Amino acid sequence: MSGAAAATLLPGASALAAAAAAGPVKIGEGKWTYTLDEAWGALPAGMKYGFGCGIAVDSKDRVYVTSRSTNPCVAIFGADGKLEETWSKDFGDGVGYTPEQVSATAHCIYLSKEGDQEFLYFTENVGKDASGQPTLGKRVYKTDLKGKVLYTIGNVDKEDSTHQKFTWTNPTDVAVAPNGDIYIVDGYGSQIVSRFDKNFKHLKTIGGRAPKDAVKGPKAPNGTFNTCHGVWINTLKGEPEVYIADRANGRYEVFDMDLQYKRTISGDFVRNPCCFYQAHGHLYVPDLGSLVAILDKDDKCVAKLGDGRGQKKEEFEAGQKDKFTTPHALTVDSKGSLYVLEWVPYGRVRKFTHTPA
Repeated sequence: MSGAAAATLLPGASALAAAAAAGPVKIGEGKWTYTLDEAWGALPAGMKYGFGCGIAVDSKDRVYVTSRSTNPCVAIFGADGKLEETWSKDFGDGVGYTPEQVSATAHCIYLSKEGDQEFLYFTENVGKDASGQPTLGKRVYKTDLKGKVLYTIGNVDKEDSTHQKFTWTNPTDVAVAPNGDIYIVDGYGSQIVSRFDKNFKHLKTIGGRAPKDAVKGPKAPNGTFNTCHGVWINTLKGEPEVYIADRANGRYEVFDMDLQYKRTISGDFVRNPCCFYQAHGHLYVPDLGSLVAILDKDDKCVAKLGDGRGQKKEEFEAGQKDKFTTPHALTVDSKGSLYVLEWVPYGRVRKFTHTPA
């Protein structure tokens, strides 16, 4: 090869060498190191996500992804990362309205093991009709793992054995306690937290917004909320506790199972928390403030993953492989792999394999 030819190829060769030298994309450090699995979760041609909403994993490590898309409304991946099935038109018909309305109202998804069975809970925000008026949505429904709707609560036309009226404005998340009690937050609406028994009998509601002249942020009045976006039953301390992601106030509020206030958690790892997921002795928190926080049983932050704070605008919009933009939901599988879904128009969902150093 001539010197001129070598010189011509050098920039490209250097780029390839640099990419090879860089190796796999990693986030975190030490015990909390994760490696991006870039082969996981591809959608076929003709399918695309909308804004990323919710994600859950079942006992077989199948991953369920919801986004504001008509195709698919729900995408389900096997443990090998390959797409197994989608719920789109059939799923929309199953809950009583069109997939276009599903795509406008989809929000969080929660998986619960009840006895020897597993179920999914979905929250739906308010959809709008052609004139822009609010319609439908405002409900929560329980399904089996095939998407068959078993129970609907909220904005229903009439009540029967599987439909129940309840007034929400914009419910955002669900959690089920070890005793079967169900906790639902109205995070985009009235800022209430409601507790039901396993049969959806209403037991208690707390919360609401603080007075307009009250302190805002982490020191806002206890038991009030400003976007109570997520709820989780944390059992790491032995005695179950209810954790609420009070997103716009930048804090977690903790309650006992009867929704009596206990304490507030805040710090530089709590920016705009969305929800929670407990696995492998820790609590994982996706935060719209461009990071994922991991807490131990004493509420101490042991890791801040993929912190994207301070990114340039173009980097933020493009999405950096080793940074998060707007984590909205996450889940963790049996092997400790982390799946993070972000609130961006293309619904970025990524798997990070746990690779401790």
